[in-house]
Amino acid sequence: MSEEIISTNFITDFVVEDTAEGGAYEGKKVHTRFPPEPNGYLHIGHAKAICVDFGTAERFGGICNLRMDDTNPTKEDVEYVDAIKEDIHWLGFDWDDRFYFASQYFDDMYGFAVELIRKGLAYVCELTPEQMRENRGDLTTPATSPYRDRPVEESLGLFERMKNGEFPDGSMTLRAKIDLASGNFNMRDPVIYRINRIPHHRTGDKWCIYPMYDFAHPIEDAMEGITHSLCTLEFEAHRPLYDWVINNITAPCKPRQIEFARLGINNTVMSKRKLRQLVEDGYVAGWDDPRMPTLCGLRRRGYTPAAIRSFCERIGVTKVNSTVEYSFLENCLRDDLNENAQRVMCVLDPVRLVITNYPEGKTESFEVENNPQREEDGTRTITFSRELYIEAGDFLEEKVKGYNRFYPGNEVRLKSAYIVKCTGCEKDENGKVTTVFAEYDPETRGGDTPDGRKVRGTVHWVNTGDCIEAEVRLYDNLFTDPEPDTGDKNFLDYINPESLRIMTGCKIESSVKGAEAPKSYQFMRLGYFCIDSDSKPDALVFNRSVSLKDGFKKK
Repeated sequence: MSEEIISTNFITDFVVEDTAEGGAYEGKKVHTRFPPEPNGYLHIGHAKAICVDFGTAERFGGICNLRMDDTNPTKEDVEYVDAIKEDIHWLGFDWDDRFYFASQYFDDMYGFAVELIRKGLAYVCELTPEQMRENRGDLTTPATSPYRDRPVEESLGLFERMKNGEFPDGSMTLRAKIDLASGNFNMRDPVIYRINRIPHHRTGDKWCIYPMYDFAHPIEDAMEGITHSLCTLEFEAHRPLYDWVINNITAPCKPRQIEFARLGINNTVMSKRKLRQLVEDGYVAGWDDPRMPTLCGLRRRGYTPAAIRSFCERIGVTKVNSTVEYSFLENCLRDDLNENAQRVMCVLDPVRLVITNYPEGKTESFEVENNPQREEDGTRTITFSRELYIEAGDFLEEKVKGYNRFYPGNEVRLKSAYIVKCTGCEKDENGKVTTVFAEYDPETRGGDTPDGRKVRGTVHWVNTGDCIEAEVRLYDNLFTDPEPDTGDKNFLDYINPESLRIMTGCKIESSVKGAEAPKSYQFMRLGYFCIDSDSKPDALVFNRSVSLKDGFKKK
């Protein structure tokens, strides 16, 4: 183990201990795995697990496998397999040639089940699921099964017949013979195989019996030589069963299971079942809808791998479940984009501004920085003329206290261009302002004030003769309740009807021509935006990734 390794959480403490002299894995390469079930798309909670699994291996110079936990064929699909691989690569991790499926061990699992039966440690049970629940017992009453003392040879024959499809679904199970009086109900002779006639996406109709996760998981880890099986906290009570399986079969190695707290974020749901319902019932446009907490949805919204990895690093690894504010995730993105996103000017709700004393037909150029945080990003050219677009909200006919933008008589700085003085406006027959008028001071090129006068307001703008029209999608939380799926709540009752607002006819600098998704920009004064996958060269579409400042507490 490298002396440069610094223990930063309880998991790395355990690994340091295990790999030290005299430890359980002295002299062995640290070997972890990430084992998602391919029945949906990965979400931000999985990102934490990915960072823990792959990150721990990286930290100790070890390796991490990617394994699809496809022991339950009910909702599994190759679409999800491909999406999972894409998301992990996007986050910056790789499994090299160590890509596995749980289903490739089905023969081994069957063999280990037979081994347990031969050792008198498993038996075929004919209790129905309802009867099993009735006979489960309680804290003072042991569970019961009339089939527990079934002869070994009889169980072996029945288990083979189960495999051969001779019995209907649900009529028989294979149970581990452990302790019917255990205070840990997971150890009260748990089911380790059930009959389920559903074609598997990889093995087809070869199997009509499938292993339960608690039986399959330790076997998969052992077959792959995993040293540390890192799981979320809900598996803590299952660890005795994990160890029991490993200790009672001829396992090629004995992994150590360690549990950590899973990630909870407010104003969203992270149950794959509920996320699938949002997709299938049309509440969102798909798994990659930018309002979804899925990694593909966050990617489409403009989140970066660096921001998500920073978030996972900063929330830490603990043994206590907690909920993180969504605004903290947003802040991690804001920090990253502030450093790396190019600045441009975009007007979402345009109204025409006419500089009445600026020569007609004249156009001049200004060189401005692409990103003040990064000199290496260089500069771009913006053009200025007599007619511009500004935000409709940057003009009021009458002054309001604290308002420092356009109103008659007020001076305003046009970002990077000139100081102008508002002189009035023009309205249509409905009383809506269509044009704002102003006069510019030619001595203030670049926004400077040589005479030292104070100009409080700065407004962004675009040149009417040199801009592009775009659609901009403004996203907010998908749910109005911070905890939409707790208790007896129906999360669908808290869908936010204003979670998406689409603005058309927006005007943006022409410097964005040719940019493709998911290129990110800071729209000055408005927030951080990225090009959406719906965008086309002649019909740009932008998504707001995050605002410039955290408005969470104010809300």
